Amino acid sequence: MSEARGYTENKDAVLKRLRRIEGQVRGVEGMVVEDRYCVDVVTQITAIQAALDKVALELLEEHAKHCVIGAEEGEQDARTEELMGAVKRLMRHG
Repeated sequence: MSEARGYTENKDAVLKRLRRIEGQVRGVEGMVVEDRYCVDVVTQITAIQAALDKVALELLEEHAKHCVIGAEEGEQDARTEELMGAVKRLMRHG
């Protein structure tokens, strides 16, 4: 078995949320197939982005608790830099 990650205990919940988002994406695809109103499609895309952001933030929170705070003293600075890089990438998209 692979190394435990910060989200390992909540893996089922994370997967459930990602599957729900996958369903939302398929729904948007259907909206395009049906030639639905542009603003309605964009509204659904915005909801998908918000849902993905929420999952990402929860993963980053678990990463901070498990991989940064829980890191050995000599690794904490590097893990903090890694975490902040991920936060910056996440914020740049929005």
